[in-house]
Amino acid sequence: MAYRVLLVERNRLMIEQLAQVIAQAGDNFQLVARYQAPSDALGQGVLFKPNLILLDIDGQNGVSLITEFCKVYPEASILCLSERWQADGVSQLVQAGAKGYLVKPFTAEELQAAVKAFAKSGMEVSSKVMTFFSPKGKSGKTSLIANLAMTLGRRTQEQVGVIDADLQFGDLAVFFSLKPQATIVEAAHDISFLSPVTLNNYFVPVSEYVHVLCGTAEPNLIDKVGIEELESIIRMARSLYRYILIDVPPGFNPTSIAASELSDMVYVVTMLNGGYELQHTRRALEIFKDWQDYEERVRTVFTRVTPCDMQEKQRLAQELGEPVAAIIPNAYQVVSEAADNGSMAMDLEPDSELARSINRLAEHIIGRHRIRWDQS
Repeated sequence: MAYRVLLVERNRLMIEQLAQVIAQAGDNFQLVARYQAPSDALGQGVLFKPNLILLDIDGQNGVSLITEFCKVYPEASILCLSERWQADGVSQLVQAGAKGYLVKPFTAEELQAAVKAFAKSGMEVSSKVMTFFSPKGKSGKTSLIANLAMTLGRRTQEQVGVIDADLQFGDLAVFFSLKPQATIVEAAHDISFLSPVTLNNYFVPVSEYVHVLCGTAEPNLIDKVGIEELESIIRMARSLYRYILIDVPPGFNPTSIAASELSDMVYVVTMLNGGYELQHTRRALEIFKDWQDYEERVRTVFTRVTPCDMQEKQRLAQELGEPVAAIIPNAYQVVSEAADNGSMAMDLEPDSELARSINRLAEHIIGRHRIRWDQS
């Protein structure tokens, strides 16, 4: 597609710099007009029939400005320009009509990436963030996250982001057979300078729809990812992905608490081994009950359940004293084989009880999100 670009930037030096960037972006980008005053762009710019507007919102009421430009240019895509990412106001900008967001100055490659990511579909305004929490280790949540992410991507054909926030012992990179050039450490280090377009470069594509922000390469790098930086990554990722799945370390710690607080849903995942797992789960749920919206935001999942049937699910719910969202069968052998081969257990045995269980959980997530999306 050819883009006729209208550039609105108040800073004289910046407008010259960005004009050069547009010229370097390739034959598909033509700068048809540029203005320092938004009023001039709203009046004179219509003569040039732009279909892409780069609009400076610094020091202005971005929502009202975007609303005005949408009225004058109803067929054009509007990308906001700012010196910093403004997480708190992004949803209002999108609801006003903005398609995307760029932190200036930006490169020609970043402009191309922004147009590809946002010009047609726009930034996400109703993403669903899910944290997968376990009271203790060895819960099977990493395998669940990987297979669930792939299932959500395939069933919805929408963008799914996975964040490995198990900062010392995360192994999603190993699970997906990835060798990332950048990890959550680099993303945290750079987050104050990033926008959704540039953050996306830190996620490694696993498929057309699933992208993974890999965990630390070494356990001693845990101190390189602060809680504020992690929170900023999660907030910014909301503008990129319709579904976000976060793996966190076991137990209540600053990382798992921060991710859970920012999530729309927390799945408490426990592997049944015949010990005190139900008791641990019950104690964890008691802590989450401090949330006023606990019943809406917290769900329980049990893995390695045998037999994996409705009667067993009902028994677990009765013993736990809480509803159980999903039960996953004991499929250790196929999960291990899939991990060794760099594939998904769902793909090795697509008709298995494991596949059916994860499909049911995915359908539950999609169904709840569709209702929320339709009402937004």
